[in-house]
Amino acid sequence: MYKKIFKRTILLLTLFIIYIYILVINYIPDQITIFEGENISLKTFFGITLNSEDEVLSVSADTGEKTINKIGSEKLSVNFFDKLFIKDIDVSVLPRTTVIPVGNIAGLKLYTSGVLVVGMSEIEGEDSKIYKPYENTGIEEGDTIIKINDNEINTTDELIEKINMSKGEKVEIEYIHDEETKECSITPVKTSAEEYKLGLWVRDSAAGVGTVSFYEPDTHIFGALGHGITDIDTGDLLNIAKGEFVTAKILDIKKGEDGNPGKIQGTVEEQETIGEISKNTEFGIYGKIKNISSLNIDTSKEMEVALRDEIQLGKATILCSLDNQTVGEYEIEITKINKENNYNNKSMEIKVTDEKLIERTGGIIQGMSGSPIIQNGKFIGAITHVLVNSSTEGYAIFGDLMLKQSKEVER
Repeated sequence: MYKKIFKRTILLLTLFIIYIYILVINYIPDQITIFEGENISLKTFFGITLNSEDEVLSVSADTGEKTINKIGSEKLSVNFFDKLFIKDIDVSVLPRTTVIPVGNIAGLKLYTSGVLVVGMSEIEGEDSKIYKPYENTGIEEGDTIIKINDNEINTTDELIEKINMSKGEKVEIEYIHDEETKECSITPVKTSAEEYKLGLWVRDSAAGVGTVSFYEPDTHIFGALGHGITDIDTGDLLNIAKGEFVTAKILDIKKGEDGNPGKIQGTVEEQETIGEISKNTEFGIYGKIKNISSLNIDTSKEMEVALRDEIQLGKATILCSLDNQTVGEYEIEITKINKENNYNNKSMEIKVTDEKLIERTGGIIQGMSGSPIIQNGKFIGAITHVLVNSSTEGYAIFGDLMLKQSKEVER
């Protein structure tokens, strides 16, 4: 009996270890982007190794950390105990970059690819009966309608026009659900107002204000927010077709407190165009600046983007604008660093220590997302979130993560 239990235990333990290895291997990306001389931070497991055929990979004798000191495209192989090949990783090695930390408040106007479904409602037909034309079609909140009867749909007005043109005849709809393109048919319902409805609430744009993190003079690319813009109803990251980057006017500052985050209230109405937005990602908003003078950037403040190993616990400063004239510099403390984080925008934990900033805002408030962080004369990252239960504490993203995202704008 004990032998059976022992064998079963060994079998279960073996299967568990195999499962762990499968999870780790699946977690290793097929592509990564690093800066020249940056340590390659990948979560691996005992026996899983990285190798290169042309010996571009440098390994520290003291720490075992791996770096590539050659700009360009390289290929690394993932192996099991240096013997069994598992997969290849394509590595893009970028040169060290300099940027200008900004800290100004700006406005963001985003226009979606297609129209986003944000809700559903019953329709009262002209016969006073209640209909749900969307029922059993597969369309859900968060899906994006991109075509009606093979005609591309980019705005809410275009959708309304095509549905009314149907005169109640069945329409073919193409939509995106969980990154997969699907099709369905819906018969619009005629209302007493002689309009045709699908029972879907949709949106084609979003707007807001946030802080510009950096400007790269060589490419005219900017990064802002440090996190993406999500739809207020669905919580999904907006899939944008284009966007406008505009000046913003601060109207008021609502001070935050523990359990009740504050915010910068601003407007983007009748403001000046700064540039174009081309990417809305989990790691921030990116695009190109066309009108540099509108941001009042101090070009003398150009500095290197720090590698993760150069970031230290302790004192740093942030840049942010709390009025319509100037950008202030305020003290913070970096309390935790997650050097292996390549997966979300919570790379560091920070705490505001500047008494003037705490007196004015209570700490970190909405609208300060994107505020650049500077340490030892280098751009190290940007604020992304405030902790709801502690208004002086929050998260920040590594500067290198934002720069790597911005490089996609150039391609």
